[in-house]
Amino acid sequence: GPCGSFSALAATKLGAKVVVYEEHGKVGVPPHCAGHLSLSGLKRLGLLPLPAKVVENQFEGAVFFSPSGRAFSVRFSSPVTCVVNRELFDRYLAELAVKAGAEYCLGVRAESVVLESGRVKGVVVSHKGVKETVASNLVIDAEGVSSVLLKKAGLLQTLNRSMVVNAIEAELDKVDDMTTDTVEVYLGRKYAPGLFAWIIPRRDSSAKVGLAVMAGDPRKYLHRFMQSHPVASKKLRNSKIVKLSVHPIPLGGPIPKTYSNGLLIVGDAASQVKPTTGGGVVVGLLCSKVAGEVACEAVNNNDFSEVFLSRYQSRWKKAIGFELTVMRYLRLMLNRLSDNEVDKLIELCSKFEIGKILEEHGDLDFEGTSLIRMLRHPATLVVSIYFLLSSVI
Repeated sequence: GPCGSFSALAATKLGAKVVVYEEHGKVGVPPHCAGHLSLSGLKRLGLLPLPAKVVENQFEGAVFFSPSGRAFSVRFSSPVTCVVNRELFDRYLAELAVKAGAEYCLGVRAESVVLESGRVKGVVVSHKGVKETVASNLVIDAEGVSSVLLKKAGLLQTLNRSMVVNAIEAELDKVDDMTTDTVEVYLGRKYAPGLFAWIIPRRDSSAKVGLAVMAGDPRKYLHRFMQSHPVASKKLRNSKIVKLSVHPIPLGGPIPKTYSNGLLIVGDAASQVKPTTGGGVVVGLLCSKVAGEVACEAVNNNDFSEVFLSRYQSRWKKAIGFELTVMRYLRLMLNRLSDNEVDKLIELCSKFEIGKILEEHGDLDFEGTSLIRMLRHPATLVVSIYFLLSSVI
């Protein structure tokens, strides 16, 4: 995935010798999310411009639909997000890491970590049924939300399982009546309890459609969304699903401790995901870059102790910790709203033209800081008070 490759890229560029073990025979397969990314986040990471073949579309706006079909729009003067082909995006990051000097071993599964006196000293890998122990001064775990290695080693930190949603992602052959430079978000417990549903159009009129749910079968919710949502069903009635995938997304905020002796944890394995939207690529890459830098510092200082590696958590928390904390509280409050209250909230956002304030002060990756800036506006304050009262009472 992207976090493993970006950690490898950062560490290799600074002089560390890095080997990446990937259980699948091909990088980027299977894809695990829609790939809707902020351009500002990619710019911070030094990843713009992306290769043209990687980018499927760019967006200047978004429309948020309430459960009853009320709409609230946000429009910018230039593109602010893009959707990428996740397979090609992941492969591009891996290619960058290889060019920098990292070695990739495909079709090789990491079975467990090697522990000696409470310190991670390497991994046991398996290729075509043959196991091998690989010594390493430092291991970076980027295996995703499953965290098999950490479970086996007894190193798994507390992951808020009550806030893990199951997401389903469908690629559709076409969607009717879509503005191609606009993403659509659909709120409501009836169709996506625990998060929301989305339609992300491509330039060729095909689209990525999905949702995430806290409980229940996401396939049933997707079918209901496509067949009976008052707005979306009209756009999707003639659509056919050409590809489907299901994957978990942790929304409970980062695990308490993302490091140990000889070990760093990045991405979904560390629950470095935006609780408000479920987006984990940009946030995960920001943390992965820090992990690669700290890994190289550990090599240069020949110090792989927990004390030394704790600087990883200090740095990524300084960069994004406040934002993730605010997003977690926002998610908890959003989950408490009834569909009627969401209807009213969308109505207020439209009435008070919150979209214009978002255009001026919003940052898709730093939502906590953006919220503080926006609260200076009386209109935002009115909407926020309603939101707080509705989610608390």
